[in-house]
Amino acid sequence: MEQFQIETAQNISIDQNTAHLGDRMLAYLIDSLIITAYLIVMFFLLVSLDLDFGDSWVFYLIMSLPAFLYYVLFESLLDGQTIGKKLMQVRVVKLDGSKPGFASYLIRWVLRIIDVGISSGGVAVLTILVRGKGQRVGDIAAGTTVISEKRKISLQDTLLRQLPEDYSPRFSQVTVFSDREMQTIKELYDSAVRNGDHNVIVSLSDQIKKVTGVHTELKPIEFVDIIVKDYSYYTQQL
Repeated sequence: MEQFQIETAQNISIDQNTAHLGDRMLAYLIDSLIITAYLIVMFFLLVSLDLDFGDSWVFYLIMSLPAFLYYVLFESLLDGQTIGKKLMQVRVVKLDGSKPGFASYLIRWVLRIIDVGISSGGVAVLTILVRGKGQRVGDIAAGTTVISEKRKISLQDTLLRQLPEDYSPRFSQVTVFSDREMQTIKELYDSAVRNGDHNVIVSLSDQIKKVTGVHTELKPIEFVDIIVKDYSYYTQQL
């Protein structure tokens, strides 16, 4: 969770925490399930009414328009939150501290086509990781970000791992990463291990090697695990 500072129109500095990538992905999953449930319910409801849908476009319009406009409608009505965002306690805000207007939500919604639709979320994830401040392409264009409204959790609770007293680090190069970057690596790694997603672990391993310049014959799962532990070691020495 990256902390950044915004300046209000009154020149007042406010510290905000960007939402974890994991929270945003869970919010997206919840919203997707809601949209899917709506489409299923509407389909069976309209069929049960035995209406004459001679013009098929009318049927599709009635059924799909609310789902199509889900994000822009809910974020506009709920002050930057969808149902998924509300459950995950994250919210869309302007970088300058002001409340986003409809135009900002509309820009984010339109650019979801690039961020999420065409790339299946790949562009959004990559942009958030590279850009910082929790911004995907839609956020950059709209001047917004997504913040967490959860109680701030200490680094000890979220990032550090328990290490034996005689633990000896192997890769000092891990110090090139920031806490936010290592938190993202740890979250992706832990999730991939739980789900048995070897491709994610291999990608993490390759990216870490590229950034740090480390060359090792360790298996990707062992290498990434050691990287997280080494970062924990050096962090605890501060």
